[in-house]
Amino acid sequence: MGIKQCVVSYTDVEGVRHGVEVEAESLNEAVALAAHRFAENGHYPSLVTEMRIEERPPAIIHTTTLGRAHEWIETSPKNPRETILKKRLRELLAKVKTSQTQFLSREKKERYH
Repeated sequence: MGIKQCVVSYTDVEGVRHGVEVEAESLNEAVALAAHRFAENGHYPSLVTEMRIEERPPAIIHTTTLGRAHEWIETSPKNPRETILKKRLRELLAKVKTSQTQFLSREKKERYH
């Protein structure tokens, strides 16, 4: 895909669509970067949430899930460049998981106290 400007979006359980702009070389990188950006802003798509990736320009739209990105990241890299990319994305997604866990814990405490 080469480096592209992308808008990655998803619709949450309440029907609200969230989107962020990222620069990425692949769909999986776009999804991982977007998940990290969403988490920084308190939004946490699940692994099965459908993610819409719109490449610009020209507009080309793809749809995948965060779970598929996770699966790809865990496959064997094909070359040193992919090894570096997968390591970086793994680290970003680990931060997303930590942020999501903290958010859910805080939300649970507020709900029951």
